[in-house]
Amino acid sequence: MGSRRARGYQKKNAVKKVLSKRSTPVDVESLGMEGGKVVSEQEFESENDTQHQGSGDQISSNTREHYRVASNTEEQHEATSSTEEKAPAHDISVDDEIKLVKDDPSVLSSTVVDFLSTGSAADQNFVKTMEDLMSKVKDAEKNILSLNQARMQNLEQLEQTLRENEALKEQVNVLKLRLEEADIRLKTADQEKSKIKLLEQEVEMLKEKEEINALSNDDDGDHISLSEHMKAMESESVKLAAVDVELKRFKIENETLHKEIKFLQNELANASKEVKFLEQLKQERNSLQKKLAESQGKVAEANSMALELAKLKLEKQIERENPKRIETSGPSLNNTEEYSNKVSKDSINDLESLVLKLESDNEILKKVQAENEELRTQIQLLEQSLVDSDALIRSQLESYQSEVETLYSSLENLKAEKVAHSEESRVVHVPWELWSHILTFIDKLLLEKKLSLSESAALREMAWRQELKIRDVFVTQKGQPDEDIVSGLLELLKAKKRPGMHIVHIAAEMAPVAKVGGLGDVVTGLGRAFQKEGHLVEIVLPKYDCMDYSRINNLEAVSVGLDSYFDGCTFKNKIWTGIVEGLPVYFIEPEHPSRFFWRRKIYGEGDDFKRFTYFSRAALQLVVQAGKRPDIIHCHDWHTAAVAPLYWDVYVPQGLDSARIAFTCHNFEYQGAEDPVALASCGLDPERMHQPDRMQDNFIQNRINLLKGGIVFSNIVTTVSPTYAQEVRNIEGGKGLHLTLTAQAHKFFGILNGIDTEVWNPASDLLISHQYSAEDIDGKAANKEALRSALRLSGTVLDSDRPIVGCITRLVPQKGVHLIRHAIFRTLEQGGQFILLGSSPIDQIQREFEALSQQFNEHPHIRLILKYDEALSHSIYAGADIFIVPSIFEPCGLTQMIAMRYGAIPVARKTGGLNDSVFDVDDETIPQQIRNGFTFAGMHEKDLESALDRAMNYFMHRKEWWQELVKKAMMMDFSWNNSANQYAELYARAIARARTRF
Repeated sequence: MGSRRARGYQKKNAVKKVLSKRSTPVDVESLGMEGGKVVSEQEFESENDTQHQGSGDQISSNTREHYRVASNTEEQHEATSSTEEKAPAHDISVDDEIKLVKDDPSVLSSTVVDFLSTGSAADQNFVKTMEDLMSKVKDAEKNILSLNQARMQNLEQLEQTLRENEALKEQVNVLKLRLEEADIRLKTADQEKSKIKLLEQEVEMLKEKEEINALSNDDDGDHISLSEHMKAMESESVKLAAVDVELKRFKIENETLHKEIKFLQNELANASKEVKFLEQLKQERNSLQKKLAESQGKVAEANSMALELAKLKLEKQIERENPKRIETSGPSLNNTEEYSNKVSKDSINDLESLVLKLESDNEILKKVQAENEELRTQIQLLEQSLVDSDALIRSQLESYQSEVETLYSSLENLKAEKVAHSEESRVVHVPWELWSHILTFIDKLLLEKKLSLSESAALREMAWRQELKIRDVFVTQKGQPDEDIVSGLLELLKAKKRPGMHIVHIAAEMAPVAKVGGLGDVVTGLGRAFQKEGHLVEIVLPKYDCMDYSRINNLEAVSVGLDSYFDGCTFKNKIWTGIVEGLPVYFIEPEHPSRFFWRRKIYGEGDDFKRFTYFSRAALQLVVQAGKRPDIIHCHDWHTAAVAPLYWDVYVPQGLDSARIAFTCHNFEYQGAEDPVALASCGLDPERMHQPDRMQDNFIQNRINLLKGGIVFSNIVTTVSPTYAQEVRNIEGGKGLHLTLTAQAHKFFGILNGIDTEVWNPASDLLISHQYSAEDIDGKAANKEALRSALRLSGTVLDSDRPIVGCITRLVPQKGVHLIRHAIFRTLEQGGQFILLGSSPIDQIQREFEALSQQFNEHPHIRLILKYDEALSHSIYAGADIFIVPSIFEPCGLTQMIAMRYGAIPVARKTGGLNDSVFDVDDETIPQQIRNGFTFAGMHEKDLESALDRAMNYFMHRKEWWQELVKKAMMMDFSWNNSANQYAELYARAIARARTRF
């Protein structure tokens, strides 16, 4: 048996050598085993084609050597037995057998089938083992395929997550756009809110009026009863409630958008974490793919071994069919039996080792599958944790919002207590002039280097809070040397908290010391309104030689000068401090050879551009040298518009970075255009500023525009009424800046100016002959008679029913001079009296009205005073019945407000601020409680006639109705309180944004 087994293995190796020579998978029919049966070529190739390729080349070198030895032995045997009888046909040589298999591969398959059907029990066991092995191989292939599919699904999940991540980013962008839109709508709603406050005040007024008149009857059949007023007010209240609800909805929507953005940002962060986790899964997938490739190689090796097994069975069959030849060749093969046995054992060992490896790989695959299931579980847990964390975050947000609301409520209570305490501790009887004097004296000590920056800042805050102890030092040390006062002040210094905002106005005008138009009134009125609220307000002005010095208190020069840059040189400036209307004011007097502000007038010089750019640079230098750290620097009109670019380009790099810049344009007619080279004088770079998005003029591109620079470089831009803010956004109203204003719309607001109700108060005005109020208007008739007497107008009994029509204005085309001229004659025709107070900077217009003045010099019903007289203006407001304001355009206008304050009913054209303050008594679309005058829309003389005739007719024929209209007009609130509140909100927003940014 041992020799037969050796000869069998010899033949096996011979067959193996022949099969190893095939170059492609189709050279020999592929064999496979499944359940002990032969598998078809198609089925086997579909599953194992790639594994079988090249398997013939994997025959070990030991087997090849064994075949070579066996072949040589067989050749020797054939040489010694050449005379023997030829073997039967079936007893062919091994070489012929291999050649036959090569020519017809089907022979090999049939032989294997025969062998499997007739094999011994040991052979059957071996075949069963190989079947199990092949089954494990196929199971491994299926597991590998399942694993690959799972990894592909994970990859798809990764791609889906990335797409969702991009979708989240797009949602964030959309929500940001919606948030910006909501902010714009909130701004609009805020403006509506201011109107709501005004209407609510009117409601209260009407309720009080109804109580007063409840016991009296109205005999005038045409007079609308107060009950009808109240019905109209109830209707309006419903509208106001709707507006208030809309405002709240806007705010809720805004808060919701903020929350959604935060939530989506958190989602984005979580998605990013998930993407990173899936990237790790991808890396694990790549690692498993490598293991898969290794397993596939081992499967190929197993298939190769299966093919070797089939070849062994074929050799056994050949051995059995040729016993005779095997016996005759026995002696020659005995020499190789030992070697063949060794090779056989090696092959079996190789197969056993391969089976063990496959079992090990199968275990690894099972572990990988288990890990994959764990990963899927982890992914599900992560998704659930995302849902849970989202709910937790929402719950925490709600809790946080509740805590914030509680905190805000506590802060409001603390603030109220602090205000109450400060009101109790504030010295009520001390006038504002004293506190302003203390503030300017502290700055004087600082500029003279008798106080340090920190010391002066602390002392300013104490004076700002109006603390009694600092007042006591000044009172007790009055008349003493500065050193003694400084010593007393230094003892007071302690750490203090700033009570409010520090605001510095830099302007070319301030009423009443240097006033040309409404700009001066705004600077004074707005400053006083903020001062009353506890804010520190300071004004910086040029020291004109034509100022009204009698209205300045405590005017004093600072001994230390101020150096400022201009035209490449440093110039000295003398600084003066004084008190105007209770406000601390700093006057800059340049020691420049051009004597910029010694011209006997404020405007109208050929070098106005140089005069005011010099002043703008010197004003900022004063702020720096005085150690001030204001919260807001507020500049006005083109004269000080250069402050904005100078602040950002020159002074912020030097450390003056505490302030936000507010810029108010009172009239877009005047813009300060000049050659770009002129900017270099004040230290700005002409090339850098002469750009379309900076200061280049929109119409004349080879010039720069100071007004545009103020708009572009400021944090807040305002104009003086909501209607005017809309008008200047078109080509005609914007005077070339409409595109710039549209581009800067996010920071551009229209705020109606107010009037100083303490200065303009008929109940306390000492410039009028008789004081009066809305509760007692009898004094107005007395002032009317006094005005007629002062101007030598007719005042007989027959003239008692004649209305006085007043007009106080600058005679320029903007003010509608042709309509004013026509109103003089129309008033005379309708039986009234006309008084004009004002002058014109335009010679032609001035001469024309001088001729009219001469024409009506001794007329009993017409008087033209072609100059400005402050005292006379008060008398005209108090004595006039009707007041005309026929402006072609009017950014705001104050005269109509002052006139109503004194009971003179306005006749005004519907433009700018006039449209926001005068409402026609016959306009049914306007609530009854705010109808206060007569309006017209056109610019022609007939348009004015219509409104003026209606006013004079009502005055002459509806006496009692007119008296009620006068009372209503006098009670309307045109104080700076509403306007100052809107400015304070803008200031606070700008300061908050700056602090958040830095």
